[in-house]
Amino acid sequence: MAKCDEGYRCEVCGQDVANITQSDLYLRYVIGQVDPETLHTAPERHIRCNPTLAQFIVDDAFDAVMVTGEFDKRDLDPQHVAQQEECVTRGWRRLCEVVDSEEPIIEYPLPEVQAKIRSRYA
Repeated sequence: MAKCDEGYRCEVCGQDVANITQSDLYLRYVIGQVDPETLHTAPERHIRCNPTLAQFIVDDAFDAVMVTGEFDKRDLDPQHVAQQEECVTRGWRRLCEVVDSEEPIIEYPLPEVQAKIRSRYA
């Protein structure tokens, strides 16, 4: 997370989002759900404070999140779930890669998201 982005408060629980690997905002940015132009104005949350997204992270280094009810991935289309797990897990792993890097924020997104951003502004 960029130094200027440290210490943002979670709009759900009110606690600090300590680093980028806990950031729902940056996860959504990396996977293409948040536009770079609105990143600085979008609200912050912990990944775990957005369980409908967090449930799609499948990695031994991330404690699984279970959702019950309407948005439980176990009740969704298996093909959609597989696509979401692949994308969101890759996004979270990308956050783990950039946490201590000097990469510019515009290079954080997954390659296919970067390509879409470049084509939109070309």
